[in-house]
Amino acid sequence: MAQRDLRLVYMKFVVFKYFQQTAIATQIVILTVITFFWSILQAQETIQTLIVGEWVINDDLSDNTDDRVEEAIEAGGGEGGRGFFNRQEDFYRGGPPEHELYDRLSYDDVLVIAYADPEFIFMLENNYRRIFHTDGRRRRSTANNFYEEGGSDWSEGNFEGNALVVEARPRDGGYTLETYTIENNGELLRIEMQIQPASFREPIELVRYFDRRN
Repeated sequence: MAQRDLRLVYMKFVVFKYFQQTAIATQIVILTVITFFWSILQAQETIQTLIVGEWVINDDLSDNTDDRVEEAIEAGGGEGGRGFFNRQEDFYRGGPPEHELYDRLSYDDVLVIAYADPEFIFMLENNYRRIFHTDGRRRRSTANNFYEEGGSDWSEGNFEGNALVVEARPRDGGYTLETYTIENNGELLRIEMQIQPASFREPIELVRYFDRRN
């Protein structure tokens, strides 16, 4: 009789441990799922919040724009115009008015970003304003008096995880694809760009870093 009672107690203990372990495993799965979706929401909030502010170029971390432009020219079968010993800064900046957005993205050293859902305002040098939305609408950039003549650049953005991705169609018929991410606890802005002017056979691949000023 005592031996039967012991077996019964043991079986109850085994059943209890089984359900206890099952419950723990279920709780772990639930917590993992909650943590995963919370991290996605938190990352999206982080990029929306931390990208706002004034940013100044970090030349040490950034690609040299002239080098990347020349690489794209040569990759498309052209010849770079600088020459080996010409280290003139911003050598490829300038050109026709319809290339202004390309120049601003790849050469301007100061970027001020404001965001009020769903609208972004990027303020670059010389009061160049770029306005776009993250809700599917397109909005033109504005540059001094150019738009009095009817020209426009179009941009739209969306959030992908912890990144802001912006696509643009500048007025020359080319495109840009820009990915903005925040690093170093919110103190460093990384912009990875693919810039394809209509006159280029190959895109310019460029990464620029900006330090937070405020």
